Amino acid sequence: MKSNRKNGIDTFHLYIHSGFLQLKILKQAILLFLLYILSLNLASQDNKIWSLEECISYALENNINVQKQDLLVGTQEEILLQSKLGILPSFNGYVSHGYNWGQRVDPFTNEFATDRVRSNNMNLQGELNLFSGMQQLNMIKRNLLDLKAAQYDVNYFQDEIAISVATQYLQTLYYIEYVTINKNQANITQQQVDRTKKLVEAGTLTKGDLLALEAQLASEKLLIIQAENSLALSYLTLSQLLLLPTPVGFEIERPEVGLLGKTGIQTPEQIFGIAVQSRPEIKSAETRLESTEKSLNIARGTFYPMLYLNAELGTGYSGNNTMNTPPYDPKPWNDQFEDNLYQVMDLRLRIPIFNGWISRSTVAQAKIDVENSMLDLKLQKNTLYQIIQLAYNDANSAANQYDAANVKVDANKKLFNYAEKKFEVGLINSIEYKNAKKDYTNALSELVQSKYDFVFRSMIVDFYQGKPLTLKR
Repeated sequence: MKSNRKNGIDTFHLYIHSGFLQLKILKQAILLFLLYILSLNLASQDNKIWSLEECISYALENNINVQKQDLLVGTQEEILLQSKLGILPSFNGYVSHGYNWGQRVDPFTNEFATDRVRSNNMNLQGELNLFSGMQQLNMIKRNLLDLKAAQYDVNYFQDEIAISVATQYLQTLYYIEYVTINKNQANITQQQVDRTKKLVEAGTLTKGDLLALEAQLASEKLLIIQAENSLALSYLTLSQLLLLPTPVGFEIERPEVGLLGKTGIQTPEQIFGIAVQSRPEIKSAETRLESTEKSLNIARGTFYPMLYLNAELGTGYSGNNTMNTPPYDPKPWNDQFEDNLYQVMDLRLRIPIFNGWISRSTVAQAKIDVENSMLDLKLQKNTLYQIIQLAYNDANSAANQYDAANVKVDANKKLFNYAEKKFEVGLINSIEYKNAKKDYTNALSELVQSKYDFVFRSMIVDFYQGKPLTLKR
């Protein structure tokens, strides 16, 4: 019996253990499957190449500050809706239940009641504003203008984010090319080191020349590391602007950057004439000026009489309202509901005479708000014109620097090629060769920097003419 019992217990334990083992294997299989799906998603994300337009669009969709600005627009929409619904009549219902002790006139019997009396009142009141100095209509117009201004503010905020993304995008492109330049220069130096070793063995160059080149190669490899660090930091900054969780796997498109000619086709005045008609900060300031003018009209409306139409429907119950026959109990509630039913309709005219100078003070403050809005609009236009002037001058300056950088690269390239040939035959030493190569490398770096500076400045000039931020020309 013990043996059978023991075998049964062992079999049971084996069964339980087998079940847990199968469950564990199933959980591992599910986990591996989820990890596989996740890896596919990450791989697809890593393989995505982001264009400038995609970066800007993603940033605008996910930026928290833009979302907060959208909520302000939503709030303004509710304010506008409320002002529109405010022109509808108002209705209110009132119900009361109470007891009276002591002598008072019963409103339903017009008799004095001295005992405790129960009373109930029910009525429905409605009021319609027929005229109030056009305040309600002007309030709707003002709230509509405030909504438009809030939408223009969102557009302006989106433009600021788009410019920030474009700036960092071009900065990243610059570092990509800067890394490439340093790697190419290091490769040239490595090839020269290999050739110099042979020339040293042949007795054409000295050991010192070889050591100088090896030191230069080490310096250029350090420059590569520094450039790659700058590129990684630039990618990190751009990914943070996009609110990406990590810059790992994030890669941007490297288009053939189209270059415009100098911006002399459009003068700053012509660019300003286009921008002032469309820029959201100008539209917002103009709309807010109109809004303050409506607020002034609302304030002036307080001087006008206000005409209301009032209506009331009600009934009630009184414990003092008794039947005419014994035992003189209070009339039933249903009977009193019909008997005490009353209806009222009247027109009420409210004529302002004196209210402690509030209306005049409100109008005076509204006039100040209008003048302040005028100054805000003027300030926005002045600021926009100054920005356009600066952008125009920067674009022309960047174009001149880019042209000069091209000439400098051509000259230094010829000088370096000439120095390289002379170095190989021993006509110059390693120091002269190193200086020629350094000048050429610096010229290449300046060319790339001036190119992207010129592209950015040109984009800004186009941007103020209503053109989208793009690298496609």
